[in-house]
Amino acid sequence: MPSLRLPWARSPEFLSIRRCKYLWFSEGRFVPIAITSEIGEHPRTESAISRRPRVLELDELLNEAVRREASDVHIKVGSPPYLRVDGLLFALTDLPDVTPADTERVAFAIMPKARAEEFLEKQEADFAYTVAGLGRFRANVFRQRGSVGMVLRRVLPGIPSFETLGLPPVVRRLAEEPRGLVLVTGPTGSGKTTTLAAMIDHINETMAKHIMTIEDPIEVLHPDKRSIVNQREIGTDTEDFHAALKRVLRQDPDVILIGEMRDPETVWAALSAAETGHLVFATLHTMSAMETISRIIDFFPPFQQQQVRMSLAGSLRGVVSQRLVQRSDSKGRIPAMEVLVSTGRVFDKIADASLTHELEEIIEQGEYYGMQSFDQSLLSLYEEGVITRRDALATATKTHDLRLKMDASDLAKS
Repeated sequence: MPSLRLPWARSPEFLSIRRCKYLWFSEGRFVPIAITSEIGEHPRTESAISRRPRVLELDELLNEAVRREASDVHIKVGSPPYLRVDGLLFALTDLPDVTPADTERVAFAIMPKARAEEFLEKQEADFAYTVAGLGRFRANVFRQRGSVGMVLRRVLPGIPSFETLGLPPVVRRLAEEPRGLVLVTGPTGSGKTTTLAAMIDHINETMAKHIMTIEDPIEVLHPDKRSIVNQREIGTDTEDFHAALKRVLRQDPDVILIGEMRDPETVWAALSAAETGHLVFATLHTMSAMETISRIIDFFPPFQQQQVRMSLAGSLRGVVSQRLVQRSDSKGRIPAMEVLVSTGRVFDKIADASLTHELEEIIEQGEYYGMQSFDQSLLSLYEEGVITRRDALATATKTHDLRLKMDASDLAKS
């Protein structure tokens, strides 16, 4: 595995913490929620950690991650930290292996008190962490082999436009729908949060709406522009997605963003909100439109599934499923997208379980409506010179078919 060398890597202060301030006692142990390092103290901008001294060593690591345009930082016991750059993991081999005391103290230093208590109870926690002058990070703290592990994902500063992200025009049209359900799906790290942020920001800039977001945790901050934006964080502002959605319709929303649909109660609440005239955005960890439809239906027991099918068929406006592909110029990655747009035929295929498998063909033939399959998206990006042949084929759904189409495209150009 490749490695990165950091100029400050041999600093003896890295991940060393000289003293902890134990501010409360929980479940038979003292919980450190603020620490002081040899370097000194520095206040945070986040209210939950505004009274805590700066953990300079962790921030130096995050600063290096930002400098190298890494998407994620991995910290685990027994290994040096790792950075993920353009989808690849790099070990920081100049750094010493992290010890159990290092990870535990650093983790509790940056966790808000409520999330620290949650971690002690459930052995894992999600939260946002802000470094003044550097940016925001989505942090996940967990236990592995009896020790604490951490992954911090960088939240890009600012909100990129549709054009900057290379999103097809249909994504803008879906953001401008007056009502209904729009789903953005893909594996972890596929850019779902960024795509949704661009869609919400477009509404915020161009329409006078009340936007309610329910997130775990809040990643991208949306200041009020033409719209009013209220952002609620699970565990801080509300108990869970289901509890927040039970009350959201009393808060006069026009647009609702659900960070993730994880259970049947949340799915049903999202469908109900979409059916009653609201524009609802949500995410799922699915790889395609067909898998997304199946996942939603499978949340429910068989006796409810036909009712859910009809509700989904009537409220769905579109599914955007994406994967990130390395750019040919090595300047980051670009999303390849499968897009399903609701039409009369799509309604029929979703409503009838025996016909749902035909959605794949409808997507491939739906260019007029802005639909495209993954492989059509990859072919377009390849023909434009944005991605390489090798990366396109490595990401393809039907590798053989895409190879034939690429050969035909190359022949036509010659």
